Amino acid sequence: MARVTFFPANVSVDVRPDETILDAARKAGISLEAPCNGTGKCGKCKVTLLGRNGTGGEKDGIAVAACQTKAGEGRAVELTGEWGKESVRVLEAGTSEAGETDPFITKELSTAGPETIILGGGRGLGRENGDTTGFVYGVVVDIGTTTLVATLVDLKEGKEVASTSALNPQSLHGQDVLSRIKLASDRVGLAQLYGLFVSEADRMIGELAQQSDIEKRHIYEMVYSGNTTMLHLATNTDPSSLGRYPYTPVLRGGYLPLPRGGGPGIAEFASLYLPPVISGFVGADITSGVLATRLHERKGITLFIDIGTNGEMVIASDGRLVASSTAAGPAFEGMNITFGMRAGDGAIESFEVTKEGELLVGTIGQTAPKGICGSGLVDIVGELVVHGAIDRNGRIATNGNGRLPGVFKGRLGLKDGKPVFALSDSVYLSQADVRQVQLAKGAIRTGVEYLLRDAGVGPGDVDEVLIAGAFGYHLREKNLLALGLLPESFGGKVSFVGNTSKSGGIAFLVNKGYRTEMKGVVEAVRTIELANYKDFDRTFVNFLRF
Repeated sequence: MARVTFFPANVSVDVRPDETILDAARKAGISLEAPCNGTGKCGKCKVTLLGRNGTGGEKDGIAVAACQTKAGEGRAVELTGEWGKESVRVLEAGTSEAGETDPFITKELSTAGPETIILGGGRGLGRENGDTTGFVYGVVVDIGTTTLVATLVDLKEGKEVASTSALNPQSLHGQDVLSRIKLASDRVGLAQLYGLFVSEADRMIGELAQQSDIEKRHIYEMVYSGNTTMLHLATNTDPSSLGRYPYTPVLRGGYLPLPRGGGPGIAEFASLYLPPVISGFVGADITSGVLATRLHERKGITLFIDIGTNGEMVIASDGRLVASSTAAGPAFEGMNITFGMRAGDGAIESFEVTKEGELLVGTIGQTAPKGICGSGLVDIVGELVVHGAIDRNGRIATNGNGRLPGVFKGRLGLKDGKPVFALSDSVYLSQADVRQVQLAKGAIRTGVEYLLRDAGVGPGDVDEVLIAGAFGYHLREKNLLALGLLPESFGGKVSFVGNTSKSGGIAFLVNKGYRTEMKGVVEAVRTIELANYKDFDRTFVNFLRF
């Protein structure tokens, strides 16, 4: 065995010599980011080798990728200065047009003595000593690929009490769903990812209970709202069928028992509800979005798009729903970008050239730029396209282009012989970054195109476009149009509806009637597979252009 010691955590672990430093970090409980799941593609798991026992040696000070470096005997490793300090800003608010309160969980006083009966759908679940009828709570967990949002809800009043958010710890082991499906397709990997989720969910629920001055034992139901893969991982369900054709989910929604001693530590007899799942890649988060926006009741043509690692979308034609999804990739989450990062302090989140020619660069926390998050990336590329610094084919211009705004002077240059645009002294946008944006926007735009074709309508026939999700909420319509991510005729029709996975999840929690209603709605949804269209490749390539 080989011993690896991590500084400044000062934690040691024994591993096989053929295992990597990343393997050692995971065994030691060190949250070392590796969104590509150890394939060596993302470059995010850099550590510094200190030599044997940290006392010096020929490899002192060498930066390496932890996933590509074998653990040597007595190896000492220094983690980056940002280790353990990562913050992430998460949107918690979302539109909801659902309103009435009629929860699955209710309470009544026993006629036989001083105790309270807890009911689930009218059936007795358990009893508590004394009168606890005033304490009836539930929790919604919005399980995103990158982030988690937990919300405490008073089921008697049908109102949100408190909410908190955090990074999904599973994202340290794979940024996209396919990486996690691969990891969780064996028993050990599934247990690892499930354990990470349950531990963090339990911590978040404890935070909500303490913040609201309630006891966790008075939380009687949970709703998990997330994409199909995340629901499998959150319930310890093998997701391997989602990684191979025909991508059939094991879970379809409904009630599941919470494992004794294995789920978040709430009421002993608490229940878990999953909103109906539409397909392997159009999940319960979209069902929650349909409920929150009452998409199935809208007249005319409405397009609902959740822009993220997976571009999930639904077109509604007078209540008839057709859904699809497209693999946009992790660029919009800041991954696979040279200076990409999540929406934490120092991330460039906005970029604009004013009418007066002034360049405005906004960062989260109003600190010096450290990197670029998804909304900033869209702003940057959109503005550079509008002002001619990036051409229609995605090529970054040179300083010799005299038609560029004067504020761009000195920001265009070469790095390793390839064009870049400097955003600060240390952060720049590379040509490779622009290509990643093209791939992501091309995927989303292609999905929109085929949904329009299936509905037999053109872009001009669409009455309203609803952009959902935490990432989508921070975007600006003008840059979505400038990139060509949305057709120009969508101008003036775009609404940003926020975290409808959460707001729809709350609706499911406070009104059991929505569960029956949406089960019927989902059964009527038709899904289309984009790859089945003969001209898919050509259409996708056409939409790579700005």
